[in-house]
Amino acid sequence: MSVEKVLETMRIAGKPLKAGEIAEASGLNKKEVDKAMKELKKEGLIESPKVCYWQPK
Repeated sequence: MSVEKVLETMRIAGKPLKAGEIAEASGLNKKEVDKAMKELKKEGLIESPKVCYWQPK
């Protein structure tokens, strides 16, 4: 599932990423990344240290 792939991509990067960067690094479509990130936000698994950048908690 794309949720796990997005989270794994964030962990591998080791720094906060924008949704577009996550899409590029993971090979997923940006819409898939946005949908997965919405789910991760709802579950409290990612946080935003600065505007438009996201990282795992």
